[in-house]
Amino acid sequence: MNQNTIIPVLGMITGIIIPLSAFAWMYFEGRDKRKTALEIARHLDDPNKIEELLAIFEERKKEPLDYRRGGIITIFVGIGLFLFGLVAIGPIFKGIGFLVTAIGTGTLIAGYLYPNTGKELTDAVEEFEKK
Repeated sequence: MNQNTIIPVLGMITGIIIPLSAFAWMYFEGRDKRKTALEIARHLDDPNKIEELLAIFEERKKEPLDYRRGGIITIFVGIGLFLFGLVAIGPIFKGIGFLVTAIGTGTLIAGYLYPNTGKELTDAVEEFEKK
């Protein structure tokens, strides 16, 4: 292989290796959890306890996303990128920092415009019904 074909080949191989390694990582991470749940379920007689056990291993969040929290985090990442550009890299990172800060500000505003928790939704409905 000559010098000009190494970079495209490495790019194609990387595009294949990264998804495969992610799938393998997720499989091996969840394998022990599944084995443990199966072993515990063999020793339990009550089906309700098995359902509780599966609920413990459930990784999905029950709460909706909090856009305000994500907005604040994104704003500070943008400020950090801007400061990094100011001190070390240069004007490109300053622009990237401004962009990320603007995205975070939009996310923060969206979190206040669109309530997402159950209490906030209930309060918004009650406020609307009063009018």
